[in-house]
Amino acid sequence: MSTPPAADDGHHDVLSGIVRIFLHSNLSIILVIFSLIVGVTALLITPREEDPQIVVPLADVYVQFPGHTAAEVEQLVSAPLERMLYEIDGVEYVYSMSRDEQAIITVRFFVGQDRERSLVKLFKKLNENTDAIAPGVTGWVMKPVEIDDVPIVTLAVTGAADDSYALRRIGEELVERLAVVPQVSRAYVLGGQSRTVAVRLDPQALRSHRLTANEITEAVQGANAAVPAGSFTRNDETVQVEVRGGLASAAQLQDLVVGVFDSRPVFLKDVASVVDGAEEITNYVRHGWGPGRGFAMHVGSPSTKLGEQAAGHALDGGKSTVREDATGRGQEAGAHAHGEAKNDSTAISSPAVTIAIAKQKGANAVHVAEAVLARAELLKAEILPPDVDLVITRNNGLTADHKVNELIEALGVAIVIVILLLTIGLG
Repeated sequence: MSTPPAADDGHHDVLSGIVRIFLHSNLSIILVIFSLIVGVTALLITPREEDPQIVVPLADVYVQFPGHTAAEVEQLVSAPLERMLYEIDGVEYVYSMSRDEQAIITVRFFVGQDRERSLVKLFKKLNENTDAIAPGVTGWVMKPVEIDDVPIVTLAVTGAADDSYALRRIGEELVERLAVVPQVSRAYVLGGQSRTVAVRLDPQALRSHRLTANEITEAVQGANAAVPAGSFTRNDETVQVEVRGGLASAAQLQDLVVGVFDSRPVFLKDVASVVDGAEEITNYVRHGWGPGRGFAMHVGSPSTKLGEQAAGHALDGGKSTVREDATGRGQEAGAHAHGEAKNDSTAISSPAVTIAIAKQKGANAVHVAEAVLARAELLKAEILPPDVDLVITRNNGLTADHKVNELIEALGVAIVIVILLLTIGLG
């Protein structure tokens, strides 16, 4: 008695075997769940940043050429250096800016070039051609530039009084405390007037005491220096000896002996005036309202004041303004969120200083910005006077979060569309 042939399940090749495994098991469901877990984890741990993490090696070379005009600096320093730096392999662009006694050369390499190798090639090229640089160049400094050097948060410190010196002191105090926030790489202050002790020489008094400006400079530097003076051993102990001069106040500087004339000591106050106060103004940063005031904004948006951002409370908006300082560099100023009598008109602006905060490479811009603003709000309540405001003028963490959310939403819509098409097409 013959037996009927077994039913043929189809081809027995490798591909058919793989398809059969997925059809008759729950492996497909497991892989889908695993893929979802991996995707959600990637969304949670990937840093949210507004600027793309692309490698573009870039460096600024600051060349000092004292005693020459901008035209001479361009002809003798900038143009020859541009031609020389273009010879480096991998360089895409070379820019230069010439000013009195200084040239700034910007070297940009192609995208994807190794950053360390590019900087080494630039440093090597400069050192190999020291003899080709114009005589009179006292030195240069090479400063690498990265995308993470761009501040993600800027705060404008502004007050009722037109005192940029006091605002600068407040800004310097704030920036030291904000710099310790985790994953903050760089924090600095723009604008205002720093405290300085200025020595203003009297030419007539110098001539009458037979002194020169160089002698005054050497005397001040020597009195404020600290140098090792050797060591000696006593009772099996080594004692280090250091000669230290210290000028702790302007009064000590005034009583400094800078020379001898007619067998009598000459004090600094005899040939100069010493002023302890604000430095001379080199740039201007001002804060003013823009015509966009009155629009509802998110918490932490630019042109809102810290300390008045209650959840669920409508915030007034404003446009940030940018004013250019005396050095040609743009400075940001913000706009208040709520109008006050001291600066309510859009035609009125007041002195301000800007605190700029940059994050570390690879850090989440959203988390860093939120931590900085939270810390700044605490500091405002602790150390700021009542008439001084902190205004957010830039918050890249907020914009980065918004862009990433839009991207995730677009990806979700695309996934739904693909699933619908597969369902309709395959049944």
